[in-house]
Amino acid sequence: MNNKLDWIDKDISELKEKGLFKNIKTIESAIDAEIMIDGKKLLNFCSNNYLGFANKESLKEKAKEAIDKYGVGPAAVRTISGTLDLHIKLEEELAKFKKVDAAILFQSGLCANLATIPVLVGPEDVIFSDELNHASIIDGCRLSKAKVIVYKHLNPKDLEEKIKENLSFERKLVITDGVFSMDGDIAPLDELYKVSEKYDCMLMVDDAHGEGVLGESGRGIVDHFKLHGKVDVEVGTLSKAFGVVGGFVAGKGEVVEILRQKARPFLFSSAMTPADTQACIEAIKTLEKSDKPVKKLWNNAKYFKEKMDKLGFDTGNSKTPITPVMLGDAKLANEFSKKLFEEGVFAVAIGYPTVPMGKARIRVMLSAAHTKAHLDKALEKFAKVGKELGVIF
Repeated sequence: MNNKLDWIDKDISELKEKGLFKNIKTIESAIDAEIMIDGKKLLNFCSNNYLGFANKESLKEKAKEAIDKYGVGPAAVRTISGTLDLHIKLEEELAKFKKVDAAILFQSGLCANLATIPVLVGPEDVIFSDELNHASIIDGCRLSKAKVIVYKHLNPKDLEEKIKENLSFERKLVITDGVFSMDGDIAPLDELYKVSEKYDCMLMVDDAHGEGVLGESGRGIVDHFKLHGKVDVEVGTLSKAFGVVGGFVAGKGEVVEILRQKARPFLFSSAMTPADTQACIEAIKTLEKSDKPVKKLWNNAKYFKEKMDKLGFDTGNSKTPITPVMLGDAKLANEFSKKLFEEGVFAVAIGYPTVPMGKARIRVMLSAAHTKAHLDKALEKFAKVGKELGVIF
């Protein structure tokens, strides 16, 4: 008799054959510029810890203080008895930092997208989505049951053509990533705003990789383009540049209020822990005091990219600290990552379905925590492995 789960073994075998099977490493230390895996110290170039906040002393101290005062969890959904004054404080700090009317917290950036899109549009409405938008946006669109029309990547002209063909819908929503996480390119939000405004579309941006990176003191892509008050919805995460965990939506007061009333992850899942919440408040205050971490991040990115380009690597079209080392073949990317690991550099291969077939890469994530010595060592190891595998000569 056939086992009803035999297909799983077959799928796993196919993934391994194609070089797409993910071997997940276990980290045995704090997330920082250097980490421990299997008892071995490695340079960390995989983390979204853009500003080095994940192991920052001031954030750790505030988290400990919150545990002493509030315990380890809120123990309920926020609409019943799980809202702490800390949650309100963080929402107020986020709204102030983002220069918007209001903000609302979610358990993650992914949850923020799943929560928001189905509230803004439904089966009778239409969504216009960039073709390379993040999986959480795609899943949020599916949950909404709205018609989804995909426009060409970073192409406001194609967006306008698609909108003109679909003007009959009552509600129209344009959604884009701010910074695209695999390629590091930036959405032309100023142009997308003009098109959205012209055709009375709501405009939503997922700024997960723009928070702490773009704009004044890392305020994000809306600040970068000086579009305050013009973008209806900003989705953000607290798990990348802020170094903690959680997500949020910031924007116009009426948008935040309807999310408090209808967003399912807000209504049916417990809130962020006190420690996480207090650490996020401290992260925002740190950025309001100084933009030095953001400047250090960009200086590191400029240095590393220039050196990689001189070595002969293809780093794509990135305009941000995200640095894709384009290799094409998934098996080659996996072998490259394996050899880097042996040389003391942790930089994971990324292939399908995270990126399209034939566009496998090593995605290097730079951080303000990296020193010049860290970068130079990584460059030396990339050059060595690149020559061994015939990627550069």
